[in-house]
Amino acid sequence: MVEQIEHKLRQMRLTGMALGWQTLKETKQAFDLSFSDGLEILIQREEEERKNNRFNRMIKGARFRYQASLEELNYDSSRGLNKSLIASLSSCQYIEKGESVLITGATGCGKSFLASALGHQACLNGYSVIYSNSQKFMLRTKMARTEGTLLKYFDKIAKTSLLILDDFGLTRMDQQQQFDLMEVIEDRHGKKSTIIVSQLPPASWFDVISETTIADAILDRLVHTSNIIELKGDSLRKKR
Repeated sequence: MVEQIEHKLRQMRLTGMALGWQTLKETKQAFDLSFSDGLEILIQREEEERKNNRFNRMIKGARFRYQASLEELNYDSSRGLNKSLIASLSSCQYIEKGESVLITGATGCGKSFLASALGHQACLNGYSVIYSNSQKFMLRTKMARTEGTLLKYFDKIAKTSLLILDDFGLTRMDQQQQFDLMEVIEDRHGKKSTIIVSQLPPASWFDVISETTIADAILDRLVHTSNIIELKGDSLRKKR
């Protein structure tokens, strides 16, 4: 009977309950607990298992550049990283409010690591995340247009809780890319959060987005509702 219970739980894909039942057997508590206490333990184990599985799926799907967490951040005073701001962002309230985060700084100062850590924290709190290099993001947009799936792709982006665009501004954007970025930012404005990671400060984005009206519109939707983080200091890669 004991083995049959475990088999049935796994057969019904109640993996958490099966693991919980196995633990109860090994600790010889399976028949010492009351029915309600035992059931509560099994349900709690199933909830934990499903939460962990969902988190792992979200982490895998997000494709972060680094496996990073906020606990690993370096708050050395020379870096200009505001600990109270990071603590505020860790609550993910900015995602609930649809606010943006702009992370700027020189090459190697830890911008991508910070963005990955914020994305990891979002996944921990149950928010969907897409992390992408900006050039690859625009390339996928171009491919979606060619394949006739652009609206479906834009809809997926619009529904994602947090979009992280890394290495923004390394190359100038052509006119179509500018319109596409405007479409993405417009869909998300005030509803979903976007993190932009760039070596360039926002004032210099006009060099990347040559159409002044589009640049104005994008900056207006991003900068005025954003948390700005300007990292400083020498390259962390050199220190390694």
